[in-house]
Amino acid sequence: MRTFTTVAIGLLSATIASASDVASLTKDTFPDFVKENDLVLAEFFAPWCGHCKALAPEYEEAATTLKEKNIKLAKVDCTEEADLCQSFGVEGYPTLKVFRGPDNVSPYSGARKAPAIVSYMTKQSLPAVSILTAETLPDFKTADKVVLVAYFAADDNASNTTFTTVAEKLRDDYLFGASSDAEVAKAEGVEFPSLVLYKSFDEGKAVFSEAFDVEAIEKFAKTTSIPLIGEVGPETYAGYMATGIPLAYIFAETEEERTTLSTALRDVAELYRGKVSFATIDAKAFGAHAGNLNLKADIFPAFAIQDTVNNKKFPFDQEAKITAELIGKFVQDFVDGNVEPSIKSEPIPEKQDGPVQIVVAKNYDDIVLDDAKDVLIEFYAPWCGHCKALAPKYDILGKLYVDAGHEDKITIAKVDATLNDVPDEIQGFPTIKLYKAGDKKNPVTYSGSRSIEDLIKFVQENGKYKIEVAYEEETEEAQKPVVESMAEQAAAATESVKSAAEEVKETVSSKASEATEAAKTAAAEDHDEL
Repeated sequence: MRTFTTVAIGLLSATIASASDVASLTKDTFPDFVKENDLVLAEFFAPWCGHCKALAPEYEEAATTLKEKNIKLAKVDCTEEADLCQSFGVEGYPTLKVFRGPDNVSPYSGARKAPAIVSYMTKQSLPAVSILTAETLPDFKTADKVVLVAYFAADDNASNTTFTTVAEKLRDDYLFGASSDAEVAKAEGVEFPSLVLYKSFDEGKAVFSEAFDVEAIEKFAKTTSIPLIGEVGPETYAGYMATGIPLAYIFAETEEERTTLSTALRDVAELYRGKVSFATIDAKAFGAHAGNLNLKADIFPAFAIQDTVNNKKFPFDQEAKITAELIGKFVQDFVDGNVEPSIKSEPIPEKQDGPVQIVVAKNYDDIVLDDAKDVLIEFYAPWCGHCKALAPKYDILGKLYVDAGHEDKITIAKVDATLNDVPDEIQGFPTIKLYKAGDKKNPVTYSGSRSIEDLIKFVQENGKYKIEVAYEEETEEAQKPVVESMAEQAAAATESVKSAAEEVKETVSSKASEATEAAKTAAAEDHDEL
């Protein structure tokens, strides 16, 4: 742990205006750049990528802010540096990675807005726990929207160890500080040992005064770091999902209406804090998400609760008025387990003739949770270009296991996650997971290339039965360079004009014609999706 420290004209004008704080790197300059700088965030992009274009101004703004903290931002054009991008496993655009030297690389898991990038990289630059004094505490308390500061005696090794464990685990989410100065603790209104979460919203801070325990502190941080009634959007959605607490959505089309409903439901939210999180959502921008919660996506205001752990949906009657009394009763019934979840499902197939089993919500448990079998399942969307590109290879994969007589041990399956409620929270399409026989509670998410050989290897290494099937020759498509194949797959994705939901639902950018890009923009202005 270490101490926390905190006009020309003409062509000259144009040159200054175009100056960038983002370093453009090539295969020749990249190695030295990451060696010479302790912390680097690198973006791997393609010029034609719509999501890369949207990220560009945010990335520039973040680079300028982080420059003062000596945190470097860089970018690599994968259409020019294909080999470099492939060496880091880039499969979609934009891909962002954090470098602490050439051999310490981790994925960037923050949001793609300037404040989020600055917040995330600032956390990466600091130690897991910063030692604070009376002089440094005031600045640290406001260094981010949420910071946690522990106050314990210098010889309290148990509290120190526990707090450091939590800090190491959650360092990407929060800033952590500690002080052993009893006078500082007294000035903050707490005694040893205590923990204070400082926040830039609601009541300003929350105090944890129980015995230091890793699980209890984690729960405290995740619960109290969320606004009493916050707002769901692309920047906050993942955070709400990560809490493990059910989320109550308040859909409304105007800011005025969202404010009115928030005020009306504030006492209800306070009563169930820690049991249910409350948040408003812009129904004009994200009205399509109502459909994901089994609400009608054209009747607002609306209210629904999502079990974020089991991904179950509990829509409130859209014919009823949203009042504190009615919502209070609905939430109480939900907490008591007296509300049945709404389940969206296609009909169960009359027969399963193909090598890939068709899963719907109504047969999900029977197929995926069959404890006797390893089950590899693809969660897909019909409009997803990458899913379409994978389909023929996935059929071949399924047939290999059928022809080899392994149907009793391995099932290859797929489910349309747009038409069927599934227990998993799916963040992108396609998502592929392996549910191991005898261990269905710990599915393994596949993150490799979508080749038949790699999928076979994945099943062999992670399945119970360690079965390998023979596959002699990759298809011509699979043999293509990753970047070239991605571009062709992305082009296919433009057949279906999608809203800006792709930024959250798809992890890969799509190459689009100018006409399609314009259509996407228009669609996004109408309805976006989380």
